[in-house]
Amino acid sequence: MKSKETRVYKVLAIAGSDSGGGAGIQADIKTVTALGCYATTAVTALTAQNSLGVHSVFEIPAPFVVQQIDAVMTDIGTDAVKTGMLMSKDIVEVVSSKIKEYNIKCVVVDPVMLSKNDKRLLSPDAVHALTSQLFPLSSIVTPNIPEAECITGLNIKSVSHAEDAAKYIYQLGPSHVLIKGGHAGKSWDLKNREKVIDILYDGKSFAYIEGAYLPTQNTHGTGCTHASAIAAFLAKGNRLTEAVVQAKKFVTLSIQESFNPGRGYGTLDQFKAVQFP
Repeated sequence: MKSKETRVYKVLAIAGSDSGGGAGIQADIKTVTALGCYATTAVTALTAQNSLGVHSVFEIPAPFVVQQIDAVMTDIGTDAVKTGMLMSKDIVEVVSSKIKEYNIKCVVVDPVMLSKNDKRLLSPDAVHALTSQLFPLSSIVTPNIPEAECITGLNIKSVSHAEDAAKYIYQLGPSHVLIKGGHAGKSWDLKNREKVIDILYDGKSFAYIEGAYLPTQNTHGTGCTHASAIAAFLAKGNRLTEAVVQAKKFVTLSIQESFNPGRGYGTLDQFKAVQFP
């Protein structure tokens, strides 16, 4: 008896590997899988890291990144792409070229620049390539506050500052900008200090995506998980705003279920988070 075929939703994660298992490609795979999609990967860098931080980074040659993307796209294909740590100008350029070549429409760009212990994960000359070549191809870019400050040169200390940053980044070409408020903690000018606000901008209006403020250091891989969750929801056909809202819920629950496998920052538990509908 022939088995009934089911629709497989696919997400290609293009990012670095975290040997500690909490962030990067490892977080991407866990997130995409937990949300019911099939994860493929193109690894851009190998890191020697653990819960205490990044100790060393080995960049994958750009031609081999190309071979990984081609291998996936010429056979498996994808419904969405999520980019994370891209490391160098050459890698940013080849990733941008392949997104155009394969006409990939759902592209989530997490502009990973620094690790939690301030290890640089994107070379200075790659920042311009990222903003000028990859941002215009993206459905959404998802900088946290330090990344948004690096891109814009602004000092973001309030919601209104974040709105200004979103407008600035939108002019660089993405369809949507999400400024994540996690790094603000409870310091922004909010009426409800128990909330974290992410600010979504589509070039016309702002949406304010709320989540509970969770006072914990178990946040390693939050940005990777967030961007991959958005990509997974987009792959399954959600509209962008709904994908962002659902991803926020997923990340918040993943942090609530977080744990600490080492002596430093703890990590999210994406699989326990899928208890929500």
